[in-house]
Amino acid sequence: MVDAHQDARAAASVALAAPLIRLHSVSKSFELPGKQVFRAVDDVSLEIARGDVFGLVGKSGAGKSTLMRLINLLERPDSGSVFVGDHDLTQLSKRALRDTRQTIGMIFQQFNLLQNATVFDNVAFPLKIHGVRDREAVAQRVRECLEIVGLSEKADSYPAQLSGGQKQRVAIARALAPRPSVLLCDEPTSALDPETTRAVLATLRDINAKLGVTIVIVTHELSVVRALCTQVAVVEEGKVVEQFALSDPPDTPRRTRLGRELGRLRKARVDIDEDAQDHDLPTGQPTDMADLRIDTDLARVDASRGLAKETPRV
Repeated sequence: MVDAHQDARAAASVALAAPLIRLHSVSKSFELPGKQVFRAVDDVSLEIARGDVFGLVGKSGAGKSTLMRLINLLERPDSGSVFVGDHDLTQLSKRALRDTRQTIGMIFQQFNLLQNATVFDNVAFPLKIHGVRDREAVAQRVRECLEIVGLSEKADSYPAQLSGGQKQRVAIARALAPRPSVLLCDEPTSALDPETTRAVLATLRDINAKLGVTIVIVTHELSVVRALCTQVAVVEEGKVVEQFALSDPPDTPRRTRLGRELGRLRKARVDIDEDAQDHDLPTGQPTDMADLRIDTDLARVDASRGLAKETPRV
């Protein structure tokens, strides 16, 4: 009996350690005017562990948004394979792919809400299109999701009556409705002010911590990476040129300028925490002036590295 329990624990440990998302040698090209070919993703292999918050960062046109859209086959790769769990999405039938996509939620920069539907109906929408007919089951799940994002009182409101941050939280609730194991976030805070950005990031952090949802986020904001991600991949010219954990020592050598800047900013946070300890201040939650100093650095770095909104969105 003891051996059986040990085997079960070992199997559970292996399952948690195994990657949830695996991209193997994926490539994606687009034809441009004049029959030119733009290679947006170039022979990328990538593994994302269950429970990670994984950031894809890079300059405009680097290919990070296209790379993320390969994960749920919104863009089908020209070559390579895409595994989510045990399923190679590139080999599934249309029906099987549709069913598997229920486990992969997605939120966008511009929210993509149904303007003529209430918040309740927006969140209920994916449940209905996936065939959930039990009205009470739908209502219960909608209430659960709105509670998760802190918008229970807005169920009867329309998108036009909401702030930008509230709209994004409705989009998050809608993505959570089918109980996904993966949440893809394409520049979810780019259209939001700093205070609202912090609120949305806090919501995503809670979803990851409390529900165990694996999050993949495309962003051009290093402050978002610093605040949310556990792992980051730097994308340049359609390739992943560097990948590392945000918990690595800040002086770890990096191959890319973005990697080095993230290390520098992490060192700034470590220095702030050490200074806070010297003055009996709480660590990990630095003073407003310390946060302002780092955010100012981040804004300067973003500008100097060309990390603006992507045009085209690849």
